[in-house]
Order: sequence, then C-alpha cells, then structure tokens
Amino acid sequence: MKTKVRLLLAFLLFTCLTGSAQRITYSEPDRDDARSLNFEIVGKLNGNVMVYKNYRDQHFISIYDNDMKLVDKVKLEFMNSSRILNTDFLQFPDFVYMIYQFQRRSIMYCMAVKLDPMGKPVGEPVELDSTDNFNYSASNKIYSVINSEDKQKLMIFKINTKNDKAHVLTTCLFNKELKLIKKSRLSIPMPQRNDFLSEFSLDNDGDLVCVRESGTASNDNINKISLVKKHANADTFALKDLKVGNVYLDDVRIKVDNVNKHYVITSFLSKKKRGDIDGLYYVLWDKNENKELLNATTIFTPEFREDARGEASSKNAFNDYFLKHIILRRDGGFIVLAESAYTSSRGNTLNRWDYLYGSPYWSPTDYYTWNSPMGYYPWYRSSLYGNSSYMNRYFADNVAILSFEPGGKLEWSNVIRKTQFDDNTDNKIGFGLLNTGGQLHFMFNVVEKRIMILSDQTISPSGQIDRNPTFKNMDKGYEFMPRHAKQVGARQAIVPCEYRGYTCFAKIEF
Repeated sequence: MKTKVRLLLAFLLFTCLTGSAQRITYSEPDRDDARSLNFEIVGKLNGNVMVYKNYRDQHFISIYDNDMKLVDKVKLEFMNSSRILNTDFLQFPDFVYMIYQFQRRSIMYCMAVKLDPMGKPVGEPVELDSTDNFNYSASNKIYSVINSEDKQKLMIFKINTKNDKAHVLTTCLFNKELKLIKKSRLSIPMPQRNDFLSEFSLDNDGDLVCVRESGTASNDNINKISLVKKHANADTFALKDLKVGNVYLDDVRIKVDNVNKHYVITSFLSKKKRGDIDGLYYVLWDKNENKELLNATTIFTPEFREDARGEASSKNAFNDYFLKHIILRRDGGFIVLAESAYTSSRGNTLNRWDYLYGSPYWSPTDYYTWNSPMGYYPWYRSSLYGNSSYMNRYFADNVAILSFEPGGKLEWSNVIRKTQFDDNTDNKIGFGLLNTGGQLHFMFNVVEKRIMILSDQTISPSGQIDRNPTFKNMDKGYEFMPRHAKQVGARQAIVPCEYRGYTCFAKIEF
C-alpha cells in the first residue's frame, strides 16, 4: 500500500513539474529554406501556422499543422513576374491580407491580395494606389502600411520630400473589405531644415496621428516636437506643439490608447546637447479634449543607472539604450521596455550619435518611407551596415523595464540582465516578447559551455523577475532567432531557428 502511495505522489509531482514547463515542437528543415531565406511569420489560422517565404524571385506561403508538420507550400505565381520591393501582412481569424509593392516601368504599384487559411489567393490582386513618373529604378518601397488596433481600418501612405519647406503626405484609408474610405493629399510645413515626420499611428476611428520632429543643427538631438492629427474623413490636419522645455529628446515614440482615447508620446532625454541620456520624457494627450493631460519627465536614479549599466559606467548607463516596446494598461498606465544595443566595426565601437547622425528618414530620392523603429535596432538607420566589406560585431545587452501609473508617476523599474553578441548578423541576439496577460515573457539566447540555449524570464505586474526552467525538447543543433518570434495564441509563439544551415520554425507552448 505504501509503495502505491509513493508511486502516486511521485506521478503527481512529475505531472505538476512538467505541466508548468514550456514545450517546443520543431518543423522539419526544408532543403529550399536556406540560411539566406527571407521570411515572415504571418500567424495562426484555423489551427495552422502560416509563414511567408521569399528566396530571390520566388515567393511561397508554407502551412504547418499543430505538430509543425508541413501541410502545403503554395507558390505565389502572381508575384513572380515582378521584383517585389516590400510585403506586409494583416491577419484576420479566417483570412489574411498580403500587401506588396513593385515597380513596372515608371510606375510604382501598391497591391493587396486576400489569402485563405491555406495560403491560396481568393480572387485577383487589388490595386490600392500607384505613383507614376518614376524615372529611376527604385531599390526600396515608397508606401508605408499601418492599421488600427481592431483591424477594421487600414491605411497606406507616402511622403514626398521634393519641397524641403513642405512635405506632401498622401494617405489612403480603407475599411476591412479594402473599400476606399478617403484619399487625402496634405502639404505639411517644414519650417526648419532638419524637420521630418515620424511615428505614424492609426486609431480605431480611422484618425491618423504622427509626430513632426525638429532637430538641432546637426540633427543629433530633437529640440521640438509637434503632434500632427488628421481625422478619417477630413482633407485637413491639425498641428499642436508639445512642450519640451530645457531638455533634448532622442528616440521619440507614440502609442495609441484606444480604450481611454489617449495618445502616449515618450522619448529618452538629455539635459544638454549630445549629452548622456538622463531620463524619460512623456506626454499624455487626450484625443477628445484635444489637449495635454500630462507633460512630465523622470530622471533616472543612481541606483537604477547602476542596475542597468552593464559594461558602461553609471554616468552613461543609458547611452546605448533604445526604446523597444510601449505596453498600455487598461487603467491608463503604461510600461516602457528599452534594450541596450550597439555595434562595432573593425574594432571601433559606434555610439548612438553615429547611428542617429542625420535624419533616419533621409533619402536621396523624392520620397522617404517610414518604418516604425519599435522593435528594430539602431544600426538599421545607417547605410554603413549594408556594406558586406565591413566586419561588424553586434551587441544586445540588458533590458530596462519601467512601469508608470495613469498620472505619470513611476511605479517601479527593473532590469533583465543579458549579454549577447554576434558577428556579421544580428538574428540570434535581442529578445522575443510574449504577453500572457499576467506576465511578460522575455525569450533570449544565452551561451552555456559554448552552446546557445534559449532562456525564458518573466516579469509580473509588480515588477518581480523570475527565471523559468529550461525549455523541454531543446534538441541539439537548433539555434533560435527569438527577436523574430511572433505570438500566435494566448500562450503560444512561433520562433524561427537555424538547423545545419537551414531555416526552420519552432512552436513554443507556455
């Protein structure tokens, strides 16, 4: 009898321990999925995982079942006749919109096609907009794509900078069925030489909001920002200057709070030009009242700077940090995540001023495009890193987390500690984020005994950090790319990985 009781207790203990562990399911490496493959994890539809893949001029949609077995690989024939400059995806429960751009002769096209849960086109591609009189062969897109949080509105837009005194913003707003709601052409004044538009967002009402930033003489710092707002059905816009005070801003971000009808604007700040990062600037703007509810700054304490500094000194602890995520709370509060990221080239370490020299949106052509830097790394802003003749080492270190009350008061701060680097690629550094509601999961690689292992740490709403047990099914030979991960369920994420030179995908269940 005692033996049976012991066995039962052992079984229950084993069940409890394994029930809380994370589980990994891998896809089989596809011989066509080379290391140089371009891909995007689209999402999960009808229980299947959809992944877009592109290699040279070939475009595919791969469908994986719940066990990550390849069900089908659909070749997108309608894309193979043109050189595609960019793709974006907008997922719904039972279909996906794929938006892509290409140039044919002197015309740039922005197209959309509807894909079913098996990755097959539904109907013919639809033209959303086009731009003619292109007298050169474009190497990058000119249209940017944004959507509302509820996915009921979609907007494409382009920015013409031919006149440096006024940039022309053209917007096309669509509903869920891709029916055009409004097309507008706005001439936005640029009174200073270093002015540019950034941080475009679309709220659930279809209203567009962005930021006009004004740089200093060499554009090392931002000394003035204005909120630009356009109502869904209007052909006009409103400009509101935000109070900056006697500080210099850097790395400005904006987030739409659809629940409370607010806009949250945040930025790192320096007390002097080209100075060390001293704290955080934030503005809370009420959309309905059309006014500032809060304009405040938080100066980082010596204790927090010491906690976050990594290999740097306490004085310049945040000089390599860049804002990665703004997470809104239902009560109107918000959480800011920032990561230390920098690079070296041939032994020379570049600082944030090297990355940010000149407008990150500058282009030698008549158009520049906006890509939200949220989740991106600073070296993408410099063309230096597109040159393969340079030997680059990329670094991604500690993650700082700050939580703010609705009134703007700092509740708590904490730091996830990590040290990462890689040569000539940044795919395996950084972190992936999964929000399970009660916790934020941070997935990132750590090196143990010369082997790269995927780690999982969580932070609670009170700021408590916990290191979770090692993942189950950690097969040897798989190297993860967690910063490219995508959450596809309440407790599921798809993470790309490399196996013997091939790209494959892993489903992680928490």
